[in-house]
Amino acid sequence: MNIAVQDGPITVPAVKLAGFVAQLFVAAGVPAAAAADVEAGKTAFKKCALCHTTEAGKNKIGPSLFGIVGRKSATLENFNYSEAMKKFDHTWDAETLDTYLADPRATVPGTKMIFPGIKDKTERDDVIAYLETLK
Repeated sequence: MNIAVQDGPITVPAVKLAGFVAQLFVAAGVPAAAAADVEAGKTAFKKCALCHTTEAGKNKIGPSLFGIVGRKSATLENFNYSEAMKKFDHTWDAETLDTYLADPRATVPGTKMIFPGIKDKTERDDVIAYLETLK
């Protein structure tokens, strides 16, 4: 980005500035979810809360999502996972969660989760950022 400075303030179009800031995060090795909005993710999580809790050991129709980030799939002892989820064999990191939350049934065919997914990338990033706080 070239910015010519003369007398007066520097003006940069918002789109270019956003791209520049995103490049800074990538260059610094900051995960995409780190730039996400945790509070927006907490709000967006309300649709997940119909089936999931954020309390350790407390399940609903779906398993508790407390400590989900970094956990191996289908490993909570007190939840009955589908055979498909048991065979999924992944660790829930930001990338795996992003793929799964975009389209759960395509990612894990045969999953019991009937949620259609979160199509908006920013919303998924926000939810993942919120999930990362549940430790």
